[in-house]
Amino acid sequence: MERNGKIHVDMQALGRAARAAARFVAKADTAAKNHALTAMAQAIRRDEALLLTANAADVARARNKDLESAMIDRLTLTSKGIASMAAGLEQIASLPDPIGAMTDLDYRPSGIQVGRMRVPLGVIGIIYEARPNVTADAAGLCLKAGNAAILRGGSEAIQSNQAIAMCVREGLRSADLPEQAVQVVETTDRAAVSALITMSEYVDVIVPRGGKGLIERITNEARVPVIKHLDGVCHVYVDLSADLEKAVRVADNAKTQRYGTCNTMETLLVHSGIAEQFLPRICQVFLEKEVELRGDETACALVSRMKSAVEEDWYAEYLAPILSVRIVADIDEAITHIATYGSQHTDTIVTEDYSRARQFLREVDSSSVMVNASTRFADGFEYGLGAEIGISTDKLHARGPVGLEGLTSQKFIVLGDGHIRE
Repeated sequence: MERNGKIHVDMQALGRAARAAARFVAKADTAAKNHALTAMAQAIRRDEALLLTANAADVARARNKDLESAMIDRLTLTSKGIASMAAGLEQIASLPDPIGAMTDLDYRPSGIQVGRMRVPLGVIGIIYEARPNVTADAAGLCLKAGNAAILRGGSEAIQSNQAIAMCVREGLRSADLPEQAVQVVETTDRAAVSALITMSEYVDVIVPRGGKGLIERITNEARVPVIKHLDGVCHVYVDLSADLEKAVRVADNAKTQRYGTCNTMETLLVHSGIAEQFLPRICQVFLEKEVELRGDETACALVSRMKSAVEEDWYAEYLAPILSVRIVADIDEAITHIATYGSQHTDTIVTEDYSRARQFLREVDSSSVMVNASTRFADGFEYGLGAEIGISTDKLHARGPVGLEGLTSQKFIVLGDGHIRE
């Protein structure tokens, strides 16, 4: 109890410092923010050896604890990864500054002008696992959007995160911005997370990045608004009018380009009118890549090496070389399947029929809906956002990849010249 009390006091101190820094950063000009981002990138490149040493200690500790190989892979930094972190900060610096932008200015009959101005959210708490690069990405995005950030990385990456944080603080100092604009929680105690997600007086929004268990816990316990996605059950629907060459490329890439990401296809839906022609062809590609296939009765009849799917398979986010396959009668049945089993993350249709493409775009209620493109494109960098703080499947404020604009809000502005309301 005494330990939790001290952690609560320490987190409150972080929150107060972040709130004070947020007011300073909100009014910082673009040049100062870009200077800080560039200096962070330079420090990361300069300190590559130190970062690799810190990361090696984290990786060794993770191996001693027998953490799963996928987590160790996410945890491991390389020279290429460090260069990418630095390049990402420089790319954020090159993006337009959203803060202060005025839009929709319009004269009202009273003579006043009414419009909107983009403003920071304030203090953003980010809770993440394994990936040390999130420390740099989150710091850069939050700063450019005029926010302060409190970063709580996973215990498995504590030394890596602290080493990167030193580079971040150096960049802030060089631009005469408060170091408290980006604070990394130093304790690995889970009580710090409980404190952070309930400090509504200091924190304006929480962004969890990690496994389903982490995100469920944050969502259930937070008293602060949360930007998040829970599952990535993504679909590719191959329509009757699909170009089969395109369909093979899209489906193959959506599943096998990378297995462990939230925008990887987990269910393939195929129109019954082309299933006999298309399904054996694409499944041969998957089987050669050792993807386990689980299908409905019709799909299993067409591909002998396919296992029978159970109801739970349609809900599954495998994050592994496993794919569920269903044959559908038409586009309406495909859309119904997605609505029933999907997670509102990313879904795509492969079709040459314009009206069906429009129907799919209109009726599929996901944060990213695509035509003739791999679900793997659902990414802040690929969307031209520079980077992303995460993916949101919520419907309020931010939806889809959350970049700079997603870390801001808008306020109404009114311009007058002595106008009074009659």
